[in-house]
Amino acid sequence: MGETTEIATAEWEMRVNLAAAFRLVDLYGWSDLLGTHLSARVPGNDQHFLINPFGVMFDEMTASALVKVDLDGNILSETNYPINPAGFTVHSAVHMMRHDVDCVIHTHTAAGLGVATQKDGLLPLTQQSLAVMAHSGYHNYQGIAFDLEERVSMGKDLGDNNILFLLNHGLLSVGKSVGEAFMWMYRAERACRFQLAFQQSGAEPNVIPPEIVSSTFDQNRHANSSKGYRPIGVNEWPALLRKLDRENPGYTQ
Repeated sequence: MGETTEIATAEWEMRVNLAAAFRLVDLYGWSDLLGTHLSARVPGNDQHFLINPFGVMFDEMTASALVKVDLDGNILSETNYPINPAGFTVHSAVHMMRHDVDCVIHTHTAAGLGVATQKDGLLPLTQQSLAVMAHSGYHNYQGIAFDLEERVSMGKDLGDNNILFLLNHGLLSVGKSVGEAFMWMYRAERACRFQLAFQQSGAEPNVIPPEIVSSTFDQNRHANSSKGYRPIGVNEWPALLRKLDRENPGYTQ
C-alpha cells in the first residue's frame, strides 16, 4: 500500500495533497487529537473517497496511510486502523450530494465552536466575516453523527455553499480541490476568531449598513469565482506546500 507504483498517479497526487492538508491543519492549530476528519474524492470515481485512519495523528499523516472507502462505508484499502463512523457520515453526505466537490474538511476549534454555538452565528462585523457569510450555510445539531439519515439534511443545508456551520459542533469547508477546501477553512476560522476578539472587548460595534453588506457579498462571490481575481486556493496552496516542506516534511510517503 505504501508504494506509489501500486496506486494510480491521479489518486497518489490526491493522497499527497490530502496528507499535506492534515499536517497543515495541525500546524495551524486546528486539530483535535484523533478527532475531526478530512476527506478527498478518488479521482475518476464518484463512489470512493479517502479519509483518515482513526489512530493516526494529523501531524504524522502520510499519503499511503489514508484509507479508501466507498459510500456504503466499506474499507477498500489495506489498513491497520478503523475509520471514525461519525466522520464517515459527515463526509459521505457531502461526497454523495455535491459532485462538484472533491475535498471536505471538518474541525472543532475554539473559534469555530465559539461562533457555531452562538444563536446568531457569524455576524457581519468585519470584511473577513462578509467574505465567509457570502458562502455559508447552517446545520442544526442532531447529536453525534452516527445516523446515516442525517446525511440528507446535512447535504441540503450545505447547498451550493463552501462553508457549513455545524451548530454546537464545529466548522466544515468544501472545495473543488484540497487547496480550495483548506483556504475556505482558513477564512472561516479567521472570521470566527475576529468575531470573538471583538465580542470579548465589550465595545459597541461599528455597524456595516445592510446595503454594503449585500454589495460586499456580491463582490466576494465574483472575486472568489473562476472569473474573479483570486479563485480560492490556486495561489495559496503551492505556497502552503512550500511552508510544509520546510516545517514538517514526510507527508509524501
